[in-house]
Amino acid sequence: MGKKEIYMEKVIFIIKCMLGAYILTAGLLLLLAFMLYRFGLSEKVVSICIILVYIIVTFLAGLLAGKREGRKKFLWGLMMGVLYFGILVAVSLVVNRGLEDVAGNMMTVFFLCAGSGMLGGMVS
Repeated sequence: MGKKEIYMEKVIFIIKCMLGAYILTAGLLLLLAFMLYRFGLSEKVVSICIILVYIIVTFLAGLLAGKREGRKKFLWGLMMGVLYFGILVAVSLVVNRGLEDVAGNMMTVFFLCAGSGMLGGMVS
């Protein structure tokens, strides 16, 4: 296999990981919405659950990337966490048409996503 094929294979794998991560995120957030509807959870509990969803999903994406690549696992996990955060911010900017609603917790969410992705890569 040439370098171009190897590169394209890695790009496709990254795209598949991100797609899987966002499908899992959507499923977990739908479950959270059902629990909110059914049990009337407080705003604080919902916020904590959303943060847990970010952590779980980026950890799993980092774990998957680290297992596949085999070397420099923590960097692959970190990359997955940072990509997840980047897509999250881009979607928030499009939906909210600005940084006002996103900016307050942006650094915290970045470090949570990057750190849990890196941890997932290291554990693999």
